[in-house]
Amino acid sequence: MRNTRWRALGALAAVAALTLSACGGGDSGDGDGGDSGSSATPEFNAALSEVYNPSDKKGGIIKAAHSSDWDTLDPGETYYGFSWNFARLYGRSLLMFKAAPGDASNELVPDLAEDLGEPSDGGKTWTYKIREGVKYEDGTEVTAADVKYAVLRSTDKKTFPNGPAYFEQFLDLPKGWESVYKTPDLDTDQAIETPDDYTIVFHLKQPFAGFDYLAQLTQTMPIPQDKDSGAEYRNEIVSTGPYKFQDLQPGKGFKLVRNDQWDQSTDPNRKALPDGWDVQLNVNADDIDQRLQTGDLQVDLAGTGVQPAAMSQVLSDPAKKANVDNPTIARLWYTSINPTVKPFDNIDCRKAVMYAMDHKSYQTAYGGEFAGGDLATTILPPQIPGYEKFDLFQAGETGDLDKAKQALADCGQPDGFETAMAFRSDRPKEEATAEAFQQALDRVGIKVELKGYPAATYFSENCGLPPFVVKNNLGLCTNGWGADWNDGFGFLSQIVDSRVIRETGGSSNTSVRIPEVDKMLDAAVLELDDAKREADWAEIDKRVMEEAVVYPGVYAKSVLVRGQDLTNVFVNDSFGMYDYMSMGVQ
Repeated sequence: MRNTRWRALGALAAVAALTLSACGGGDSGDGDGGDSGSSATPEFNAALSEVYNPSDKKGGIIKAAHSSDWDTLDPGETYYGFSWNFARLYGRSLLMFKAAPGDASNELVPDLAEDLGEPSDGGKTWTYKIREGVKYEDGTEVTAADVKYAVLRSTDKKTFPNGPAYFEQFLDLPKGWESVYKTPDLDTDQAIETPDDYTIVFHLKQPFAGFDYLAQLTQTMPIPQDKDSGAEYRNEIVSTGPYKFQDLQPGKGFKLVRNDQWDQSTDPNRKALPDGWDVQLNVNADDIDQRLQTGDLQVDLAGTGVQPAAMSQVLSDPAKKANVDNPTIARLWYTSINPTVKPFDNIDCRKAVMYAMDHKSYQTAYGGEFAGGDLATTILPPQIPGYEKFDLFQAGETGDLDKAKQALADCGQPDGFETAMAFRSDRPKEEATAEAFQQALDRVGIKVELKGYPAATYFSENCGLPPFVVKNNLGLCTNGWGADWNDGFGFLSQIVDSRVIRETGGSSNTSVRIPEVDKMLDAAVLELDDAKREADWAEIDKRVMEEAVVYPGVYAKSVLVRGQDLTNVFVNDSFGMYDYMSMGVQ
């Protein structure tokens, strides 16, 4: 999702020598447009580094669609990049990435908080003051206790399996802590204090100078305890943003309408230009592409670009290409090779896949070099500090069948074997990738059964649920990842740390179970020297690749189509897609 180095945070200066610190980045403006409501002249890549069709005009409804159901609208659990992007319309986290094109979007700015975090105790304690006068849609004022409650509830991975696990990792949670539901009377002040209604203090187990990056997670969006309905809250969201939900029908769609309790004076980041959003769910991905071109839809919420069927249409026609943006993003499209599924418990069987796969066909499935991205041989994309170019399994662009057959012989399967491969059934590119694996591996006798699952449950119930993976013989799982923030830890930790794998499901990591890597991650976070720490990320990358549990596909690019009549359109680098919070409509 992210693709450039982050701006260093001034608040971290006192603790930067203690632990992980941010990296530099430029500022190209805040994305504010003029007051014109007229259409701009379309041009290819017009929204990459500046605002396309700037306007301050309010009104109208933006029509959007997604090819699957939402993973969840609950800010404490959601973990898709498009959902984090969209959540800013109805929720306010302590901090956020600046809503601006280009490098400016790499800067953290206050949102619900008045300023960035104030570190103390050598970076183990972080204090935030929240803005006074911010209200929920029912008129109740937001307090620091609501933020504390929201963060604590998000640590309950049995109720909320999908979300990131950073707060469980870093907060000094008390012994015996289970959840806000099972241990509600346990004193949690050693982890989070709220000395008054507008102050929240986080206490960590170890110094972490990057804690401001956790403060921008949707998990810090406040939730009133008396309105929390646990797993059902996803359908009963209480808004703090400029929009609130109306006619929410799970699996079908919803509308966002203006929240009359939102006060512009408390919110320096949002213009709230449209009167609302009309969102349709479970719409065929190819149909979304066609409706974008006709003007029936204006936003494809997935934000990963048009499907192969529409690729040639929008790139070969100059008039259509003028409404296209082609960003390179810090995302890896890859495939997990699960060692919990036989015979992939044998490393040589995993190596057989590494050698037999036709790498070029992976790239083709995502749209080719121009639209899909460059062939990948590492887990870290080139945009992440610490990236080092290497290729441990040199097999050329189309695979090395001799090496693959030798690996099969070494693992005791000279005639091949059978396995299954999962993909998100509402994503044609992933289905094409799975078909490419099926055809390539068949050349050496590995028979692959393809199994499609919806994106909304893919990690919570399918490829992120270890018992399901084993029961359904899912030796291979299509996958993709963009950094939660753009350094080695923000990219790697949730996909190579074995401790994020949960038997209850929800983890983005299905295959990397290497205790040595866990220790390497812990050491890298505490490394004082920037250059040494970045070298650590490269070593972790190599160590994971040595185990052949990840097949890297392509370093991602995408072909995004600007919907008709949209204003204030730009690619937000921190999400790797159009910025939904800033859009308007003529």
